[in-house]
Amino acid sequence: MTDREGLKLFTGSANPDLAQDIATRLGTGLGAIELGRFSNGEIQVLIRESVRGTDAYVIQPTGAPVNDSLMELLIIIDALRRASARRVTAVVPYFGYARQDRKTQGREPITAKLVANLIVTARASRVLTMDLHAGQIQGFFDIPVDHLSAAPILARHFREREMGKTVVVSPDVGGVPRARDMAARLGASLAFLDKRHPRRGESEIYHVIGDVRGKRAILVDDMIDTAGTITKGAAALVEKGGAIEVYAACTHPVLSGAALDRLEASAIREVVVTNTLPLGRSLPRITVLSVAPLLAEAILRIHGDLSVSELFL
Repeated sequence: MTDREGLKLFTGSANPDLAQDIATRLGTGLGAIELGRFSNGEIQVLIRESVRGTDAYVIQPTGAPVNDSLMELLIIIDALRRASARRVTAVVPYFGYARQDRKTQGREPITAKLVANLIVTARASRVLTMDLHAGQIQGFFDIPVDHLSAAPILARHFREREMGKTVVVSPDVGGVPRARDMAARLGASLAFLDKRHPRRGESEIYHVIGDVRGKRAILVDDMIDTAGTITKGAAALVEKGGAIEVYAACTHPVLSGAALDRLEASAIREVVVTNTLPLGRSLPRITVLSVAPLLAEAILRIHGDLSVSELFL
C-alpha cells in the first residue's frame, strides 16, 4: 500500500460529494478550505491549514456554472502554490470548454487550449482528467496529463445485465473509436449514425450505418448536454434501424436546458452516466456509476510515483 503521508485533498464547490467519496476511499479527509465571495462577486479562497511541502490534489470538475468552477480551480491552485505546496495536481473529472478544440471556420477561438494555458499558468504540476471530448487536448498542456476512461466502469454495468445480442452505436463518425472500444469490451458489434448539423446547436440523423435490427443498441458518447443528439439517435435506431431496445452510456451528465425532459420522453430505456458531474435532478431511468474508486487509485499512484498506465486499460 502506498504511503499517504504528505497527501492532501482539496475541493471547490463544483462536486464536493465526489471529492468526499474519493477522500473516504483514500482513508483521509478533505483539506480545510474556505470559499467565499467579495461583494462584487469575485471568488475568495483561503487555505485554512498548512500545505508546505505537501502533495496537494484539487478535485474540481469545470461544470455548470462553468466560469465559476474554472475560476475556483485556478484560484485554489494559486493559493496552494503560494502556500508552498510541493506539487499541485488538478483533478478535473470533467474538462469544460473542450468542445472548441480546433478551428472549423474563421475567427473562431480554441477554448480548450486557452483553458489548458490557464491551468499551466496557475502553476499546476499535472492534470488528472477523464474522457476528454477529444484526446488531442492532452497535447495542449505543457505539463503531464493522466487521461482516464470510464469505459471499463460503463462496460461492467452492461456486462452484468446479460443483454443478449448487443450493438454499440456511436452518435457520429468522430465517436467511432470510443464506441469501438466499448464494443470490444462487451463483445458486441459496432454501428454509427450519419449525423449532420444543418444549423449550430442542431443535429439531424440521416442514416443508421450498421446492423442494429433485432438487437439491443447502446449509444455511447463522452457527454450528454442538451440530449438532442442522443434522443434523436435513439428514435432513429428504433424507427429506421429496427433496434428492439436502446440504452445510452456517457461519462459526463452535463444535462443542460431541456435535457431531462427530452430523456424522459425518449425511446431510451436506461441512461447510464457517471458522477463526474452532480445531477441537479434525476430520473428513474438514469443510473449513476461512481468514478471515485478509479480516481482514488490514480491519485494514490501519482502520489507514490507509480505507473498510472494500468488504469487506462
